[in-house]
Amino acid sequence: MDTTLAPTTLKIERLRRLLQSMGLQAAWLRSAASFAWATDGAASYINVAATEGEASLLVTPGDAYLLTTNIEAPRLEQEERLHEQGWTFKVSPWYRQPDQVSRLAAGMKLGADIPYAGAADLRAPLGRLRAGLSAQEGERFRELGRRCAAAVDEAARALRPGMTEYEIAALLGAASQKRGALPIVNLVATDDRIYRFRHPLPSAQKLARYAMLILCGRRHGLVCSLTRLVHFGPLPEELRRKARAVAAVDAALIQATRPGRRAGEVFQAGVAAYATQGYEDEWQKHHQGGPAGYEPREFLVTAETMDPIGAGQVYAWNPSITGTKSEDTILVGAAGNEILTAIDGWPERVVEVGGVHVKRPAILEVV
Repeated sequence: MDTTLAPTTLKIERLRRLLQSMGLQAAWLRSAASFAWATDGAASYINVAATEGEASLLVTPGDAYLLTTNIEAPRLEQEERLHEQGWTFKVSPWYRQPDQVSRLAAGMKLGADIPYAGAADLRAPLGRLRAGLSAQEGERFRELGRRCAAAVDEAARALRPGMTEYEIAALLGAASQKRGALPIVNLVATDDRIYRFRHPLPSAQKLARYAMLILCGRRHGLVCSLTRLVHFGPLPEELRRKARAVAAVDAALIQATRPGRRAGEVFQAGVAAYATQGYEDEWQKHHQGGPAGYEPREFLVTAETMDPIGAGQVYAWNPSITGTKSEDTILVGAAGNEILTAIDGWPERVVEVGGVHVKRPAILEVV
């Protein structure tokens, strides 16, 4: 691969090689994640909760088109500077949008990252393509991790008993937004809801003693994830025991995430760690994570996942034991892994895995 080429050119070359391997000639990229990946971080979305953006990309053997409306075209050209990247704009009026894909890709075997009549499904192979990050994307992930870690730290230390989960989510969202990281996942649970729900959408429940904050922040299209827990007053012994156990599982997953290993092997190391800690069935209650990129997880890892782990990839594991959880985003390095979302000054637990000491966040006790 010619690494002197511009990032967008490299992405298009990789996409065309993927198409060739699948017996296809053209690709239509409509998802916000694929759009950001192919354009070096540009945003096609208006509704941040939508999977599909307001602009899309069509790549054929000889052309690279950007399809959008007269509403979005000025921003994409002037601020995202996509015309300078070499994309050929095909702009339609917002009130009349012809099927540009059928016309521009007529007679070609087409793949798409959304359901489209007659097109091959590119969602899974594109997720794996996006998971192979460049050095520049790794640097962007480092910066994103610092911003998201600072946002969670600020929100967590501002918690007070009596706050509703909505108020806590507002703190977390504001802390993230003001640092330029869009909180595409902002989950909060307090007290009993931490034990009841793995994906706790914020509610009107008020914090008494225990809070969980979960953030997935997006910047330049990339997404990193982290979770932190805060407890007012001394930890109950059972919760302390669970926190130690989930930290050990997370450490096992992180230490096993090394170049050359299969992702499924790492998953199995996590399952074994659950059993060693006395919680052998807990892994079945929530997914364990996987490689991050332009989605919080480009795909979820199971025991059957055969994808090799490579240096430069980013992973976010998130083991949980009912009532507690451990989650950070890591960059896989040639010599070791780097925790991108570590929070300076946060209490830590050091876990030894195969002679290596792995630092994991503990529950912040406010006494």
